[in-house]
Amino acid sequence: METFVSSLAQIGALIRKELLALLKEPSSRALMFCPALIQSLLFGYGATYDLVHAPYAVLDLSGGRAATELLARVDGTGVFVRTATLASPTRISDVIDDYDALMVLSIPSDFQDRLDAGQRAPLQVILDGRNSSTAGLAAGYVGTIVAEFNASLGGGVSGVRVERRAWFNPNLESRWNIMPALIGALSMLQTLMIAALSVAREREQGTFDQLLVTPLTPMQILIGKAVPAILIGLMQSTIILVIIRFWFRIPMNGSLGVLYLGLLTFTVASVGVGLSISALSLTMQEAMLYSFLLIMPLMLLSGLLTPVRNMPEVLRIATWANPLRFCTSIVRRVYLEGAGLSDVAIDFIPLLIMGAITLPLAAWLFRNRLS
Repeated sequence: METFVSSLAQIGALIRKELLALLKEPSSRALMFCPALIQSLLFGYGATYDLVHAPYAVLDLSGGRAATELLARVDGTGVFVRTATLASPTRISDVIDDYDALMVLSIPSDFQDRLDAGQRAPLQVILDGRNSSTAGLAAGYVGTIVAEFNASLGGGVSGVRVERRAWFNPNLESRWNIMPALIGALSMLQTLMIAALSVAREREQGTFDQLLVTPLTPMQILIGKAVPAILIGLMQSTIILVIIRFWFRIPMNGSLGVLYLGLLTFTVASVGVGLSISALSLTMQEAMLYSFLLIMPLMLLSGLLTPVRNMPEVLRIATWANPLRFCTSIVRRVYLEGAGLSDVAIDFIPLLIMGAITLPLAAWLFRNRLS
């Protein structure tokens, strides 16, 4: 018991040392928190999406000639790719919740009869509001197709009326899709840098060798280096979350507990990557170069700006090694959908695996890669 308490005291002293090194200078404190504030505001006002690929599903309860012709026009655009043909309305939530479809076209059973009677027939377009800008563009494209279809019917026919409904984001505001994903993305930028520079800084200052000859084990050194970076990462995520919720007034539908559990798991995995970089680097310059080399691919392959399903197969496979991809999925689903732990549990598995690989790797590098 005394050994355990002594070990905790040693780790606590190292954590205190790391926090003092990071926070003692006012300029350092400003650099840790101001960028998250500024970047979240810039992304909130300036980021936009374009329509590149639109998977959709069909619920055709009519089966008539008019419905077949209308769907043929949609399929023939080259933009819309049908991923499912549904047999029941109960399947709509499944394909949208699982990201199998950006939208669902629901054609009622009396579609053909209404058109034959010269009445206006409804076409319901159900959109995934979590990808709001792309969904809005897709809805606009469908509106154009329907207008051309109505024109082809000739006079005397009222045509099709589009009824649009967006799930998770009723007004299809692109900010609702972008901002929640930034809770993990923006905090990762500095968390990775802080972790990557921690050991490299000690090497340059000549204190890392002194640290290695102390009674601390490599695992204790690892914990002492990791905890401050994890705490700062969670603080930055909290700042961004507060801005999103109270400045931009984007309502949160899920549980804060599930959200922070996801953020904690993601931050641990990110810190593991950063500490591995730090232990591998002999100088701070090397650590910064390695970090900058990783940050851009991690952002691009996260699904933050481009849906993962739109990427080539090789890149989709590469995203499995990207912790930000799974954090983005967890945060969006919890924040916008109100998904519970059981709904997003599958995204925790890759993050736990990454943490289980990178943290022991960093500890091994601490012990074996000496300056």
